[in-house]
Amino acid sequence: MRSAASSPTGAVVTREYYFNDHGGQIDRFSGSLLAAAKGLPTPEDGYGGQYIHDIAAAVVAQRPDALEADEETAQEIFRSVGVDMMFAEIKKSLHDFGVDFDVYFHEDTLHKSGAVDRAVTRLGELGNTYEKDGAIWLSTEKFGDDKDRVIIKSDGQGAYLSGDLAYYLDKRERGFDRCLIMLGADHHGYVGRMMAMCAAFGDTPGTNLEILIGQMVNLLRDGQPMRMSKRAGTVVTIDDLVGAIGVDAARYALARYSSDSNIDLDLDLWAKASNDNPVYYVQYAHARVSSILRNGADLGLAPAGTDFDPSLLSHEKEGELLRALAEFPRVVASAAQLREPHRVARYLEDLAGTYHRFYDSCRVLPMGDEEPGDLHAARLLLVAATRTVLANGLELLGVSAPERM
Repeated sequence: MRSAASSPTGAVVTREYYFNDHGGQIDRFSGSLLAAAKGLPTPEDGYGGQYIHDIAAAVVAQRPDALEADEETAQEIFRSVGVDMMFAEIKKSLHDFGVDFDVYFHEDTLHKSGAVDRAVTRLGELGNTYEKDGAIWLSTEKFGDDKDRVIIKSDGQGAYLSGDLAYYLDKRERGFDRCLIMLGADHHGYVGRMMAMCAAFGDTPGTNLEILIGQMVNLLRDGQPMRMSKRAGTVVTIDDLVGAIGVDAARYALARYSSDSNIDLDLDLWAKASNDNPVYYVQYAHARVSSILRNGADLGLAPAGTDFDPSLLSHEKEGELLRALAEFPRVVASAAQLREPHRVARYLEDLAGTYHRFYDSCRVLPMGDEEPGDLHAARLLLVAATRTVLANGLELLGVSAPERM
């Protein structure tokens, strides 16, 4: 494996970004750039919008000879330079969002390195390919797919599935025993053939290969959906989302919902500094417990040690908070096992509410001339434990835990 890190549940994980820089989509992208550079209308199947014009202008600035070349050479220049620029922009946006992958994998390398041919050969050796109508087919139907799939077309070019074959085999040969792939909602029908592909390599679908389906994210402003269209160029990027509500709110908002449900994000709500905003509510709870611990230190009062008398914490709200804190390891474990990080976010919101109810019912610090006692120290220990769990939960989601708000 290349660069890897241990997860909170002990798994060794490598995060990879698979960059689709091969095939028809890239051809349409480069054709759109070339048309924009020449002041021509967007091709019928191309991409419009200001970002296309911006990239086209940047390509011309870097390669002014591109517009003087013949059509085929010009398109290749716009493809190679434009794709590199787009990929650099994607990596920057991800970094600014707090997401840095261990590996950035380019689909195009699979086709240039011979990895596709090697994967097809391996499947043939396993007896799972055949030739028909001048094409090479993968026998996916016998592995549960609704029909067999072309992997090498009659013109010798790889079909769409060919890159996935090569990528999966490449990951397995790099030592990964479990490959998790996230697909968009519009690729739901792709799951069957991917699982059949896994089985065709002699692996176990669901064990060696897991596929998660992410649903659409709808952005609302003033209660109205923001209309988006790639064709018209009216797209909303992650940079736009971060600019509207900030990194913490954007990360928390996207992690708060199950990946298999549509997400409606009200930008006005997520930008508010109020308890109606879930991330503010959790972060404020962390800031509040931090403040209490600082105030306790100013009074010379420290949280009780591990030898304190647990029977001191006999109030109903203390018991509720203790039980809520004890749930954290189970929540993290189930979130990892079920691939559902939203469980952590929802838990933190419940914990924040439980803490506020405890604080409203149980005085933590002495008042006036009251002498600090064992109960104060015990409750301060409970507050310190709450801060630890809130901070750890927010860290798992990649969200900051502010000491002051």
